[in-house]
Amino acid sequence: MQKPIKLRLVRLALILQLVSLFLFAGEIFADSFGKGLIYIPWEVHEAIEITAVIGLLSGFILGLMLVRNLLVRNSKVEGQLRVASGEFHALLKEHFAQWGLSPSETDVAYFAIKGMSNNEIAALRGTSDGTVKAQLNAVYKKAGLESRTQLLGYFIEELMVKETSN
Repeated sequence: MQKPIKLRLVRLALILQLVSLFLFAGEIFADSFGKGLIYIPWEVHEAIEITAVIGLLSGFILGLMLVRNLLVRNSKVEGQLRVASGEFHALLKEHFAQWGLSPSETDVAYFAIKGMSNNEIAALRGTSDGTVKAQLNAVYKKAGLESRTQLLGYFIEELMVKETSN
C-alpha cells in the first residue's frame, strides 16, 4: 500500500472509532437516564451497534497492523545500528593500525573518542593524567591531528564519506 492510502485508512478508522464512541456513549447516557428520552426503532438500534462494532474492530485491526509495522521497522533500525557500530569499530581499528598506534595509545584513543576525560581514562587504565596526555599527543601526532575534537571529527567525516559513496 502507498502511504497516502495508509493515511486515509488510519483517518477512516479513527473517524469510525469516534463515531462508535459517540454511539456507545449515547446509548449509555440514554440507558442511565431512562429509555424514554429518544425512541429509536430496534432496526436502527441494531444498525448503530453493528456500525460501532465495525469501527472498534477496524481500529483494533489497524492498531495491530501499525504495531507490527513498527516492530519490523524497529528491528531493521536496530540491525542497521549494529552494522554501523561494527563498521565504526572496524574503521577505528583500520586507521589505528595505519597510524602505527601502540596498544596503550589505541586504548587511550578509543576512550577519548567515547568522550571520556583524561582523568577518567587515567583512572580506568591505572595511569597518571600526564601519561594519558602524552599518549593522546602521540596519537594526534601520528594521525596528523591537533585535538580530541579533530580526532572524533576525522572519523565522523570518514563515515559520512563512506555512507555517501554507497
